[in-house]
Amino acid sequence: MKITLKDGSSKDYAGAMSVLDIAKDISEGLARNACAGEIDGERVDLRTMVDKDCTLNILTFADQGGADAFRHTTSHIMAQAIKRLYPTAKLSIGPSIEDGFYYDIEFDESINEEAFEAIEAEMKKIVKEDLPLEYFTKPRAEAIAYMEEQKEPYKVELIRDLPEDAVISFYKQGEFTDLCAGPHLMSTGKVKAFKLTKLAGAYWRGNVENKMLTRIYGTSFPKASELEEYLAKLEEAKNRDHRKIGKELSLFMTDDLIGKGLPMFLPKGYTMWMELENYIKEKERNLGYQHVMTPCVGTVALYQTSGHWDHYKENMFPAMEVEGENFVLRPMNCPHHMMIYANKRHSYRDLPIRIGEIAHDFRFEPSGSLKGIERGRHFCQNDAHLFVTPEQIKDEVSRVVDLIFDVYKDFGITDYRCVLSLRDPADTKKYHPDDEMWNTAENALRQVLNEIGIEFTEEIGEAAFYGPKLDVNVKPAVGTEYTLSTCQLDFCLPAKFNLKYIDSDGSEQTPVVLHRAILGSLDRFMAYIIEETKGKFPVWLSPVQVKVLPISDKYQEYSKSVLQKLKAAGIRAEMDLRTEKIGYKIREARLEKVPYMLVLGQKEEENGNIAVRSRFLGDEGSRDLDGFIKQVLDEIAGKVIREEVNEETDRK
Repeated sequence: MKITLKDGSSKDYAGAMSVLDIAKDISEGLARNACAGEIDGERVDLRTMVDKDCTLNILTFADQGGADAFRHTTSHIMAQAIKRLYPTAKLSIGPSIEDGFYYDIEFDESINEEAFEAIEAEMKKIVKEDLPLEYFTKPRAEAIAYMEEQKEPYKVELIRDLPEDAVISFYKQGEFTDLCAGPHLMSTGKVKAFKLTKLAGAYWRGNVENKMLTRIYGTSFPKASELEEYLAKLEEAKNRDHRKIGKELSLFMTDDLIGKGLPMFLPKGYTMWMELENYIKEKERNLGYQHVMTPCVGTVALYQTSGHWDHYKENMFPAMEVEGENFVLRPMNCPHHMMIYANKRHSYRDLPIRIGEIAHDFRFEPSGSLKGIERGRHFCQNDAHLFVTPEQIKDEVSRVVDLIFDVYKDFGITDYRCVLSLRDPADTKKYHPDDEMWNTAENALRQVLNEIGIEFTEEIGEAAFYGPKLDVNVKPAVGTEYTLSTCQLDFCLPAKFNLKYIDSDGSEQTPVVLHRAILGSLDRFMAYIIEETKGKFPVWLSPVQVKVLPISDKYQEYSKSVLQKLKAAGIRAEMDLRTEKIGYKIREARLEKVPYMLVLGQKEEENGNIAVRSRFLGDEGSRDLDGFIKQVLDEIAGKVIREEVNEETDRK
């Protein structure tokens, strides 16, 4: 048989060989590092026998497929350790994920992260035992009976839901056996470095009507040094976590009595929120947008008309019946904007019509997925709907893209990529069933992006249920990328709402709608900015831009006069009147990430000036107040982002 390798070279063998044996024949080093194989594009075990011509790729930890096999094996090691420590625990699923793995487990008793130490100790024993992983299959009836005997109801349910012709496979390591399709490492001894990282709740199969299971996350690497590097990144992520910084800077709060996933913005946080709202609305007004305000609820009939009720109902809060009519908290506001357009007749001369709103929306997110203001059950979208003729699509998409990049420039966002998100034709449940409409919309958006020179990749299955979209995915300082801005092309909803305009020949035509969000939601955008800056916001966005610090009570009157001038100029300023030493006040202001501190004492009062300290240069010396005010106002107007000084080098 002829084996074609990744680099295009080939190997000939007289008889069947395992993937691992072929790896050994290529290189002993490759065999030592091998985690899995890939035969004609299908991921397989190293123990898989190759008996015919094929293309073979040996996967190491450096390949995603190899890392997946490595970490999937680690999840089995963790599950085995848990069954040793908690024999009555019931296992459900334990996949590998990006940067790690998790296992969803039902415990008879409540556990917390304090249990990790004992679980990790047991995992180390299993690794030291170097147990071989053995693959075998069972017929459906035997597989069900086996898992019933093991008292694993979730595994039984998974087996029952498999197709009739499915191969039902298991992996055994020592006394532990798990239902699994693989692939896996050859033995447990290969997993040298691992760490359990966090614990969360997860509904079985993601259904809120099912039991809440305990999800234990972890990660693993071939080398301890790689694990240490990853854990350092996790520590950096903790330090940047917007929930931690938001609490320290008094930006927002949450309370279970209010409700999970329902954050409340405190005065400083709402100051930032309003700055973002004013910022994006001004840009939109300059581009011809008209802003509206619509209610946070709508009838179920409204969402049945739009299609959300059929395609998005599981993400919506339950309907409320009032006087015989069913209402629901809106998950998005496009149906409301459709009705605003339908409120009066339009000519082609009226188009494009750009309707914008900072809209309050509500989505029922599982509690395990909630994350501060980054992902909540209530959020405010920077939403807009552009009603255009087919001929206007290119120009309007181009303007949206220009606006996105203009905003990113103001915030110093440079690490992003563009994605053309398309439907999965096989997923008839998620997407509106109209092949002709989809082909038209996807080809139109693809053509526009090519014509305006946007570099993009295409991803199947990421479209909105009603149309394809351009997603701009940012790569944050820590963690995985996510979508910040989007522009969606929609031929579907205008037809569903029977929207019309009178064309130049007097005929009725249906407009095309662009759904777009530049900041995404203000909440998530704030979370992104908090984590990117570690709370050190540019001056224009800082809740407090200047802190006035009198050295002692004797200089309060002069300090108050300085404060009044700052406020009169439109600068957000506060004064620290506490009877603390000036060094303490300065440290406190720095912890609050205030851009500028004005230290005022006898010399400043006598000379009628100020002593300026900043996050940027530390001690900036004595300054004229009027000159300082002009500088700050210029920084605010220009959205200036000043480079930060290393705090350790600021010895003043």
